[in-house]
Amino acid sequence: MASTERHRQIVEAVRAEGRLGVAELAALTGASEMTVRRDLEILAGQGVLERYRGGARSLLLRGEEPPFALRVTEGRAAKQRIAAEVAALVADGETVVLDSGTTCLEVARALEQRRLTVMPLSLHAANALTGAPRLRLIIPGGEPRPGELALTGPLTESALAALRFDTAVLGCCGLTAADGLTAYDLAEAAVKRAAIASARRVIAVADAAKFSRTALAHVVPAGALHTVVTDERAPREEVDALTAAGVTVRTVPAEAG
Repeated sequence: MASTERHRQIVEAVRAEGRLGVAELAALTGASEMTVRRDLEILAGQGVLERYRGGARSLLLRGEEPPFALRVTEGRAAKQRIAAEVAALVADGETVVLDSGTTCLEVARALEQRRLTVMPLSLHAANALTGAPRLRLIIPGGEPRPGELALTGPLTESALAALRFDTAVLGCCGLTAADGLTAYDLAEAAVKRAAIASARRVIAVADAAKFSRTALAHVVPAGALHTVVTDERAPREEVDALTAAGVTVRTVPAEAG
């Protein structure tokens, strides 16, 4: 098992149980206890859990989002395919507002060589696009969230209100036909709504895992989205429900082949 998948299993198990011992985690992951101890040190350094002698306890509440550093490697192949599909939907010359999050970071990388005007809403994406040869980069004001580096607050919202974009590419923490697009952070939800209000077209990016979650902050109903790009593991019933709501759903392979 790859270390990133093992870390995901450990975080989810400790989060569900509250606390687990090294021996229990070794049995769960099939790794040695020495390997699990090293994993726990790494995850403790990311602020995901707290080590104690013989095990670890979760520092994440059920309604909290895992840290960016942990999420950035999860399902990366599927996120890269989603990003490539989004890039194919964007024409040269467009103006694009690009949301925060790990999938949107992959979209930034997919757009790096394109002739576009892009306003990224996170410093991670802004850094990925800095120096792009044909791309005009616009940086909004705002306050970056630690770790996530998503730009939030009245300066970000006013920058969005002052501009009009062809396309908004939005990430999400949860997406269902019933509850719409949701986010964990209230300030980020407000920025997402401002981005939607400033754009002619809204493309939401969501790997399959996002369809099993509804986060705290409601952003918009599903019908406010024009297109959702996801991977083939997305639940069929959710894809059908989104389609029935008038949303175009485009799926990409989750794995190579």
